[in-house]
Amino acid sequence: MRKLILTVGLVVGVSVPSHAQAVVYDPAVTFRNSVTAALKEVLVRVQQQQHSELRRMAQRLSMFTTLAKFRLPDTPLWRIHDFEGPTFLFARAYNAALNYGDRAGGGFLAVSHPVTDAAAALGRLAPAARRTLLSQLATLDLSDSAVISATHDTGQLRYNGRRELAAIDALERDVTNDSLEQSTTAVLDKVSGAGLIAARQRQARIQILDGIVEQLLVDGKRTRDTETAAMNMQLTAWRDRAAMNQAFAAGAGDALRTWRQP
Repeated sequence: MRKLILTVGLVVGVSVPSHAQAVVYDPAVTFRNSVTAALKEVLVRVQQQQHSELRRMAQRLSMFTTLAKFRLPDTPLWRIHDFEGPTFLFARAYNAALNYGDRAGGGFLAVSHPVTDAAAALGRLAPAARRTLLSQLATLDLSDSAVISATHDTGQLRYNGRRELAAIDALERDVTNDSLEQSTTAVLDKVSGAGLIAARQRQARIQILDGIVEQLLVDGKRTRDTETAAMNMQLTAWRDRAAMNQAFAAGAGDALRTWRQP
């Protein structure tokens, strides 16, 4: 009987729910959780600041002011030389070459003095004289080539410049558009278009400078030929001064002896 009572009491005691729980405190786990929470809070704040900065950087200038004030009114146009009427009656072909280009050089040849065929004269000249004449003819050919090339480049640049001006005007309208709906890709496309136009303009500037250099080279050759001819004359005078003085004296004496009052 006693055993039965103890068994029943044990069963009843186990079946009764326990409301008391033991609290376990681990300082290492608590410190780790505190550090993790603080780090996550810092990361959240940094991301919020980055998001705010990106939104501020993405704001277009048109949100604060109008972009129309950056437009350039009355842009200078390319000069046109091809006028109707009797103003340029005899230089119409060359004016057209300055406007549109002339690869063959017909416009320049139409307004320049032609050179007589020197093939027959070269065959009758001495070697020294032939060498001098060939040098002078080469200078003329160089000058003609430089002028024709520069004229063609100028005409092509002027003709293409009018179309380039239309492209710049279109880009200006797109850049000064106050719409806020444009994406970053659209803005980058505008930057790429501006870079392309700038590259074309640099190419045109280099072509113009190249034509100027060619003209300077031809002028330099003309100057050298002139100085060389003057120096050759001086050297010849020093080399043959005795014969020249004798001939001058003989010629002057003969002139004085044979001179009569008219």
